[in-house]
Amino acid sequence: MMIDEILVGGMALAYIVILVWSCRVLPGERWQVLATMPLAKNEQGWWRGLNITYYGFFQACAFTAALSVMLVMLGSVRMGVLETLSAPLLLLAVCVPASKLVARLVEKKPQTLTVAGASFVGLVLCPWLILGTDALLERRGSFVMPILAAVAVSYAFGEGLGRLACISFGCCYGKPLDACSPLIRRLFRNRGFVFTGDTKKIAYAGGPAGRPVIPVQALTSGICVGVGLIGFYLFLRGWFTCAFLLVILVTQGWRAYSETLRDDFRGGGKVTAYQWMAAGAVVYGGLTALWAPAPPALTPDVVVGLSGLWNPAPLLGLEALWLIILVYYGRSKVTASTIRFHVVQSEV
Repeated sequence: MMIDEILVGGMALAYIVILVWSCRVLPGERWQVLATMPLAKNEQGWWRGLNITYYGFFQACAFTAALSVMLVMLGSVRMGVLETLSAPLLLLAVCVPASKLVARLVEKKPQTLTVAGASFVGLVLCPWLILGTDALLERRGSFVMPILAAVAVSYAFGEGLGRLACISFGCCYGKPLDACSPLIRRLFRNRGFVFTGDTKKIAYAGGPAGRPVIPVQALTSGICVGVGLIGFYLFLRGWFTCAFLLVILVTQGWRAYSETLRDDFRGGGKVTAYQWMAAGAVVYGGLTALWAPAPPALTPDVVVGLSGLWNPAPLLGLEALWLIILVYYGRSKVTASTIRFHVVQSEV
């Protein structure tokens, strides 16, 4: 149907505009703190502030966009709201805290997050959560592969859009270009990120702040969203297994390779724990595709999926999710601020 091509093309165009804007402005110092909330006043009349970061804002947008795509995909195969939300909400309940727990285990830092660790945990648990919900909801026929494909595609969108948060915070940064091979320097000449600001992670973690670095966050964003768009189209054509395998292979393969382009601490060893997780995810995904039972005859209709999304219940749920993620990821514990208020006499 032409509507599928129009929708995917429109999404691609909108994303390109967002990515180009992000690469130009987000490495700057201005784009780390979104807002500051005054908490307590000291004896000198200054307020101690809580910083709300653009990291939280972009993560909230990424989570919400990813779940919206998932709702459209599963709605397009005429799954009910309860059926559609059951497995994703369980995954979110596990993966959001796992993003901190795995990073703490691997990197030994209390306030670090990892999408790689969370996605690996989610991939391992996802088939079993789907089987459990299949049994509880007494579905006729297995929806394991359609749901797995929808989860994989939405993960690609979430991972890709979430990398914009890393650009704004200055984390997950690449190697300095002047320390790379001549080929890498030629490829990214005048295209490297230069992060500014003492509160960017690249600065306080001892990274190459103020020097051009490989724009690995932008590369990851483009690859993940790009393969997510392809997987989304394959899903709408009814090729669920193909969509699932393609997204897992590309995102996790890139995950394993992109670790070699990064300069932030990724744990000890020549092969990082995250590279092992990525390799394991590819193998586990392939075995899952071979094992998963064939789905019932399904003909996705994106118009049905979009119409199911456009009603109060899912919209309010997405708004609530956006706010929860903003608060969870946006509260900065590694930066602080002081604020002083005064009256503008000329405007009184």
